Amino acid sequence: MTDVIETDVLIVGGGPIGMEVAWRLKGVGVACQQVEAGELGATFGWWAPNTRFFSSPERIAICGVPLVTADQGKCTGEQYRDYLRAVAVQHDLRVRTFERVVSIARLDEGGFEAHTERSEHGVGGVDEIIRTMAAGNAPVYRRYRARRVVLAIGNMHRPRELGVSGESLPHVSHYFEGPHRHFGRRVLIVGGKNSAVEAALRCWRAGAEVTMSYRGSKLDEKRVKYWLRPEIEWLIERGEIAWMPHTRVVRIKPDAAHLASAGDGASKEEEREVPADDVLLLTGYVQDSTLFDQLGLELVTETRRPRLDSETQESSVPGVYVAGTACAGSMTRATVFIENAHVHAERIAAAIAGGGTPEEAPAAPEYGVLEES
Repeated sequence: MTDVIETDVLIVGGGPIGMEVAWRLKGVGVACQQVEAGELGATFGWWAPNTRFFSSPERIAICGVPLVTADQGKCTGEQYRDYLRAVAVQHDLRVRTFERVVSIARLDEGGFEAHTERSEHGVGGVDEIIRTMAAGNAPVYRRYRARRVVLAIGNMHRPRELGVSGESLPHVSHYFEGPHRHFGRRVLIVGGKNSAVEAALRCWRAGAEVTMSYRGSKLDEKRVKYWLRPEIEWLIERGEIAWMPHTRVVRIKPDAAHLASAGDGASKEEEREVPADDVLLLTGYVQDSTLFDQLGLELVTETRRPRLDSETQESSVPGVYVAGTACAGSMTRATVFIENAHVHAERIAAAIAGGGTPEEAPAAPEYGVLEES
């Protein structure tokens, strides 16, 4: 067994809000250790190349460091990862990357102990599915003991699976890795929110024959980036992209997918076969609540989000705080983003320090809840 690393606060997660928590704790003189299962800001690493944020740069800037883009426009995932590195260097935020917390528990004498393992990547992306299947074989890498724990673990850990025959076939993916591989191929995209619309546009422009299947009747203007919706609707109207509303996938074969009515009582006769060389199931992602469950956090509603004190971000377990998108559980409609979670770091630092905020850290604005996915 490895030696124990002792600290006041253990922060689990190395995304932007986890980093902001570390920065604010440092400002009030609270010692902390921070671990991240993958690279810094790992979630952005499995975005398709050159995907842009919905939010403007100033809303996703952290730790008092301006986020500047060359064209003064919205930031790409690649640019944001560069920015996170710069923030970490500027504020000397030492995140232990590629270290995954596999177990965490309360100690009888008070405080918490966490065990970690070495990992090869963060959450999300194709590799996460492979890791999940092989989980439980790695030895304990480090042990941490902390008086308090902050869980900034995000909420997009695994794809929201359909549970249909053929979902695990090699030409089926829950992640859009980029359009180039789909050139000259028939692509069925399942979903009707941001990720599905963006994938459809980029695949079509890269020379794919694109069909979209969506349970709804039309795209929701509140759930698709405003600059993408007119483009996709124009292409659908012209017949450049095939649009199949009110449909759901019932099974997938090597060269086709079978769709049925999304309404109740669909029968076999209502099924329609759609030729497909590639199938992208962009139907959203779910949170891995293992750490919540291990600590005994009270989880509420169908999203299994942790019950939190709105003033401090403290959970139902004293000494355990939750920050960032992790607060929302597995969302079907996103309500917590980077831009309205800055205040979580301020609340946590004030609660742990016993009141007040870091002198160098201006109060974080609390943005209203947005309808985005």
